[in-house]
Amino acid sequence: MTPTRRPWAVFDIDGVVADVTHRVVHLTAAPPDWETFFALAGSDTPLPQGLALVEEVLATHEVAWLTGRPERIRAMTTEWLSAQGLPTGHLHMRPDGDDRPASVLKSAWLVELARIRPVAVVVEDDDAVVSALLAADWPVRQAAWAAPAAPLHTAQERWGRT
Repeated sequence: MTPTRRPWAVFDIDGVVADVTHRVVHLTAAPPDWETFFALAGSDTPLPQGLALVEEVLATHEVAWLTGRPERIRAMTTEWLSAQGLPTGHLHMRPDGDDRPASVLKSAWLVELARIRPVAVVVEDDDAVVSALLAADWPVRQAAWAAPAAPLHTAQERWGRT
């Protein structure tokens, strides 16, 4: 008998479980200081609402992370997730050099995840990503507990960097 596979609960990281406001200032420079912005990701403060939601769904769902963070900071991201007591197994990160908007990138990843098992919920903070996913009929819950940052939105959608 094949064991029942729990559905996916898919989470973004920045703005959902990690507070990135301390590093957004590096995106307002001309040109943006990407190296410093990403180098500081390991010092993000956890967002209690996001952590609580992940904890809540763990009993009934398999957690997957879809983040626009670049692949080159995978070790830092995994260490950060682990330090918060969060699962690290299903972590999808932006391939280095991939500049697609976050809404396009995450939509493609969701199609791949749905081939493995059903997607029960996607938790995302970015308005453009939420709109794109809702338009494609994904079950989205918008994370509204972190302060929105215009430079971060621009980084995600126009520059395809996070």
